[in-house]
Amino acid sequence: MLDVDFVRAQFPAFAEPSLQGQAFFENAGGSYTCAPVIDRLTRFYRERKVQPYGPFAASEAAGAEMDEARRRLSALLGVDTDELSFGPSTTQNTYVLARAFRQFMQPGEAIVVTNQDHEANSGPWRRLEAEGIEIREWKIDPGTGTLNPEDLEDLLDEKVRLVCFPHCSNVVGEINPVVEITALAHAAGAFVCVDGVSYAPHGFPDVGGMGPDIYLFSSYKTYGPHQGIMVVRRTLAEVLPNQGHVFNGATLTKKFTPAGPDHAQIAACAGMVDYIDALAAHHGCAAGEVHDLMRGHEVRLLQPLLDAVAGRNGVRLLGPKLAEGRAPTVALSLPRSAADAAADLVPHGIMAGGGDFYAQRPLQAMGIDPQRCVLRLSFVHYTSEDEITQLIEALDRVL
Repeated sequence: MLDVDFVRAQFPAFAEPSLQGQAFFENAGGSYTCAPVIDRLTRFYRERKVQPYGPFAASEAAGAEMDEARRRLSALLGVDTDELSFGPSTTQNTYVLARAFRQFMQPGEAIVVTNQDHEANSGPWRRLEAEGIEIREWKIDPGTGTLNPEDLEDLLDEKVRLVCFPHCSNVVGEINPVVEITALAHAAGAFVCVDGVSYAPHGFPDVGGMGPDIYLFSSYKTYGPHQGIMVVRRTLAEVLPNQGHVFNGATLTKKFTPAGPDHAQIAACAGMVDYIDALAAHHGCAAGEVHDLMRGHEVRLLQPLLDAVAGRNGVRLLGPKLAEGRAPTVALSLPRSAADAAADLVPHGIMAGGGDFYAQRPLQAMGIDPQRCVLRLSFVHYTSEDEITQLIEALDRVL
């Protein structure tokens, strides 16, 4: 089992006096930052805040640390080093990729998107419809929020060049079968883009083993700095048109990042792997097994919360009622304003959120009142059993 006391000791937020007594349940919007990331970021700004890759010592150290971040993170994800790129955000990375696909595709060819997605992995692709690309929507079940792979099969033909879907939704929470869906799309001759923003905080995935051509997530949700991390597998990266400076077209790590990189934040991303390695060493396991440690702890804490909210009068739980099939991102439709409910939780020491969380399409498809939206209660592996109890007791009072 995960040693939660050891985990929490790696996060300065839990020792911060101003946060004492408050339980953080808006992790889906961004996690606390682990100490190795903060240490690396501080060191970079103090000692290495110069143009990297120059001949002098500070510059050499800056470039080496940026390279270390890319090398170690790509190894953790099971992909080659030059298949991983950093950008200012996942939304921006997706927008750049959409422009590359527009140049790659012919009018009349098609992209499949879902209405389960956060807008970042839906909107940029949908905009291509105005430029002659056919957009096909893979729709969720309006009652459950589930994406059925059989429905995808009905959308696939020789015109489809790309299938975009989330590893899991940031409001439905259900974990989609990436390997199965990827295989279906590949069999039809399509590439696959997976939005992993809502999944990666719950354990870095084996992207290489799952098989998608693109995998996207945000490091500020995986205990790191504010960067978008983008895996584009070489087979696809080499054929997509260059979106960076003309002289960077032959460099895979630069051709989809037209904006200049944030040197310090890229370097600090190595701290995320430092943290995973520390967990592995403490628990006597391999770094790849930390994923299962995190998920096991989350599942154990999630089921009591799901049981506590599932049967309440007037409360609709979005997504599965069993913890094994979902991330610990719990969205509730209430008979009143979710934002007001989130505010009412504050005096009970609960930090949560109410709104649409840029997931207007799935909420609309599920018939959620756009004026009330949803109360979202989201946690990760550093959440303690006591905090779950605190949350459930607060919900008893507020709901």
